[in-house]
Amino acid sequence: MAAKKSPFFDTATTLGKIVAFFGISALCGVLAAGMLIPVAAIAKTGLTTGNNIVSALPSSFEKLPIPEPSQVLDSDGKLIASFYEQNRDPVKLKDISPAMRKAIISVEDERFYEHSGIDPKGIARAVINNATSSSRSGASTLTQQYVNNLLVNNQILTGSDESTVSGNKDYSDKIRELKYAVAIEKEMSKDEILEGYLNLVLFSGREYGVQAAAQRFFSVDAKDLNLQQSAMLAGMVQLPNVYNPIKNPERSLDRRNKVLGNMYRTGAITKKEYDTAVKSKLGVNPSSSASGCMAADDAGYFCDYVTNLILKDKTFGKTKEDREKLLFRGGLVIKTTLNSALNKKAAKDAREAIDPNAKSNEDIYSSLVSVEPGTGKILTMAQNTTYAPESDEKGSRTFYNFAVERAYGGAGGFQGGSTMKPYTTLAWLHEGNKMYDKINAKRPYFPVNHRWRASCMPGGSTTTGGSQAWEPKNASRGFYRTMTVDTGLYWSINSATIQEAAKVDLCTIADYTKKLGLLDQDADNGKPGPISPANPAFIIGSANITPMAQAAAFAAFANKGEYCEPRAITSVVDKDGTKYKVPQQACSQQIDPQYVADLNGTLKKIATNRVSKGQVAGPIAGKTGTNNYATSTWFVGYSSGISTAAWVGRLDGKAATEEYSLHGAMINDKRAPAMVDSSTYAAPMWVDFMSKAVQQYERNSFGSVSKAPKPKPAPKPKDDDENKKEDSNKEDSQKEDSNSDDSQKEESKESDDDKSEANGNGNGNGNNKSKPTTPAKPGDDSDD
Repeated sequence: MAAKKSPFFDTATTLGKIVAFFGISALCGVLAAGMLIPVAAIAKTGLTTGNNIVSALPSSFEKLPIPEPSQVLDSDGKLIASFYEQNRDPVKLKDISPAMRKAIISVEDERFYEHSGIDPKGIARAVINNATSSSRSGASTLTQQYVNNLLVNNQILTGSDESTVSGNKDYSDKIRELKYAVAIEKEMSKDEILEGYLNLVLFSGREYGVQAAAQRFFSVDAKDLNLQQSAMLAGMVQLPNVYNPIKNPERSLDRRNKVLGNMYRTGAITKKEYDTAVKSKLGVNPSSSASGCMAADDAGYFCDYVTNLILKDKTFGKTKEDREKLLFRGGLVIKTTLNSALNKKAAKDAREAIDPNAKSNEDIYSSLVSVEPGTGKILTMAQNTTYAPESDEKGSRTFYNFAVERAYGGAGGFQGGSTMKPYTTLAWLHEGNKMYDKINAKRPYFPVNHRWRASCMPGGSTTTGGSQAWEPKNASRGFYRTMTVDTGLYWSINSATIQEAAKVDLCTIADYTKKLGLLDQDADNGKPGPISPANPAFIIGSANITPMAQAAAFAAFANKGEYCEPRAITSVVDKDGTKYKVPQQACSQQIDPQYVADLNGTLKKIATNRVSKGQVAGPIAGKTGTNNYATSTWFVGYSSGISTAAWVGRLDGKAATEEYSLHGAMINDKRAPAMVDSSTYAAPMWVDFMSKAVQQYERNSFGSVSKAPKPKPAPKPKDDDENKKEDSNKEDSQKEDSNSDDSQKEESKESDDDKSEANGNGNGNGNNKSKPTTPAKPGDDSDD
């Protein structure tokens, strides 16, 4: 059976309220006098328990950090996104309008500058009102409210179950609040307390502090709040949801006018000021301040990548939960490498290439990523979709970031196709060969268990494998013949690349991909790892690689063989000025500069003659790439100042199978060409973007190409018939070695596909119906 409450201490009765009033009043006097009062005096008030509580409390408490939003900034310091649980932007008291200061004091604590943290008159008025009526009236000073908000903040940060929220407090809570208020008044000046309160208090929803509230409801800074705006905000503090001007404009207006009346009664404003202000409308001009990357517009995917970098780095906390708390409460300023203006251009071009709103474009996407050679700074990271949860509007909204690997919110990369061919060329040069050397690009045929040189593999070799011979094909029939390495790369001939690879060490090819940061995103059961030389099909693009890795790798070609790891964050500083360690610029020479210069001699012609055709100011270079059935199409190109990977293809159906073919598919609500390749969508998108982008960065030479040796002197004249025959052979040889545009045009006459390439209308890729009998992945026979 429950004990019966004494009417003297039951605060539900009028008698109890009166007893409590006298007890609290006495306690206030004790606190104000410095906590010096005989225990007997306290006992006479019936608050012995209260005295024990007071005695047990420390004279002050630890004020834990106030949550502040973290900001992600672009390279120019422009805000990309904010992260917060409480939207707060602390400001100094001098940056809060005098009208706002007067308004909050008039309505919450009109004797603020007179008391020492506790207002006995206010308590007496409130207790008598509460004892004699059914309504409740508060008597907390601004100092007490400041203390209460600090305690609530401490509870949130420590995860305490204790509650000091108004309406849930008992008398022990009130006693604690009173004692701390007195202590705070000894530690801080009145202006410091007022500033702290106005930066801490909740105004509405997740808007904390006067600066955030001023922006939310009036789109102005706290220093520019006028009288009526200040009165409205001051009136909201008591019941933020009830007096929200957007949800309850009539209640908000009535409350504002009562605050104005209080300001006039206390002498804070004149009669004229009151009359003018009370007749005015609310004048709400709201602005949004969404938290997170969904508010970052076109920079949403870059923002998401930066967020993942923070949340996975133990520099910012031992656990993911710790790192999330720091991001959403720690007031971090995260400076990044993003060129926002250029990124906006990239997003626009990506949408124009593949319209996200076209009904036909479900599962067809585009991506543009740029990296700065020599620094590794990620300059752009854009795609044709909106960073938002997927909806019924198929294709236009997704959180998937096509540019990066799965661990950082990505889609797991895409088959590289012929963008992988430069690595075979590098191995060719590495082993002492030249671009002008001839290769017999006969139709490849490699029987089961054909051995390939691979020094890093067990036994120093690998085999074709599978149950049938490997017979990859060219898209262009006329190129199964002898040609220079330069010509084979220029026209992206599968048979030429494969015959090159057959003469070098596959491990040398794979090693160059590793040196330049390329990872097969499915190397280890869906996890990224180095591209393996075990399957020879990797040389023509079977591995799934990310657009960001492509841009960074080709940036090394733009920078004389120096590879720089891609980086998105340049500095992180918290609100107290503490600097966090972030990855610094990491560059190293990975390719002999002469190999790169020789390679660029060919890649420059591809970008200039076949892709740009005068639309992008040079010097520029790059490589096309398309896998089987064109489910993944690329152009990765660069100047010496910016490297950009352009990708267009499938996401869900990225496997290179006929079911998902883009050849003749409906794209942008139109029928695509029967032969889709890199020149159809990816390369034009790259041209549109880079025509502007290259203007912002340096454009230097790629170096001098090694020249072919001069032909040996002709032998002494013989009879006329033999001379004619030798002259004819000499002319043929010079045509083959010259790599001139004329010789390339002449070669292109050998098939209709080649004519199309010479006109810049196609790169002869994506329709290579090979018979891979190796464990090769689909799409390993690109010819672009």
